[in-house]
Amino acid sequence: MTTSARLLDFRSDTVTKPTAGMRAAMAAAEVGDDVFHEDPTVAMLEDRIAGLLGKEMALFVPSGTMSNQIGLRLHCGPGDEFLCEAGCHIYNFEQAAYAQLSGIAAHPIEGRFGILRLEQLTGRIRADNDHAPITRLLCLEITHNRGAGRIQPLDSVAALCGWAHDHGLTTHLDGARLFNAVVATGTSAADWAKHFDTVSVCFSKGLGAPIGSAIVGPRDLMKQARRHRKVFGGGMRQAGIIAAAALYALDNHIDRLAEDHANARRFAEFVREIDGLSLTPAEIDSNIVIFHVEPELGTADEFAARLKEHGLLTLAIGHQSIRVVTHLDVGREDVEAAGEILRAVTNRALGFAK
Repeated sequence: MTTSARLLDFRSDTVTKPTAGMRAAMAAAEVGDDVFHEDPTVAMLEDRIAGLLGKEMALFVPSGTMSNQIGLRLHCGPGDEFLCEAGCHIYNFEQAAYAQLSGIAAHPIEGRFGILRLEQLTGRIRADNDHAPITRLLCLEITHNRGAGRIQPLDSVAALCGWAHDHGLTTHLDGARLFNAVVATGTSAADWAKHFDTVSVCFSKGLGAPIGSAIVGPRDLMKQARRHRKVFGGGMRQAGIIAAAALYALDNHIDRLAEDHANARRFAEFVREIDGLSLTPAEIDSNIVIFHVEPELGTADEFAARLKEHGLLTLAIGHQSIRVVTHLDVGREDVEAAGEILRAVTNRALGFAK
């Protein structure tokens, strides 16, 4: 264990705790019954996020999984399918809820670290016959979780979504970490969102709120979305307490995401310098680092367990792959300490291997 009793938690940007300012905003929030459309803080948040993304209306929901599943249900019915990148969150980490809840099928396409190319979509729309599902929707994810925070380039997004619309499909963005892309590229949230019919954004990742996401889009679709939220069990009463945290995050935690990106690049430097570890991918676009552990160091689970023994929490995401995520609650000193733990544990394991 490190000299500090505090574990350095780099597993995810979801582990952040509300700041003192955020807690104060939550305590002071004006509330009402949101199912009755009577919570003024929720209404303020929905207006704010819709405006930031350049859409007509937003709906506040408990989680990013729910906002994504509402988005799929808005665009697809039973027997329909959506196109998505094979490593995306919707396909891999939402328990195939699109099938369980809405009778929808997924059509995954393998990208490179989450990035799709326009030519990969050619021939992916099903023929109109009785044997096939009906292709309705294209989904993208920005930033891409399993792609180590990679950002699909904006011109590529425009081309992909343009292709979808030209072929009669609608588009949905899983923008759980969209504001990381905003800060990393200097492109506004509205400029990203304008290519999509609906967009999901999360407040409880890099922005540091304890709970909550939103789906944004045209007014008519958002009225339908509210019905879907109800059937999914997402109607909330005095939700202004958590909406206030999201509003505080939008006011105070967007620009500081640049610190997380710089810290991720610094952590990646440690990985590059250590024998037995390699970045996958080599590029660091935002706040996620994924690295490969050579078999001589053990499996990812075994290596992560040894890191934990020395005070560093990481997340094994494959047999030989580990993910590290920088966030609001880890500063540059924590990154330096984490890098030294990584170096010491690797060198020790290599010594044993020899």
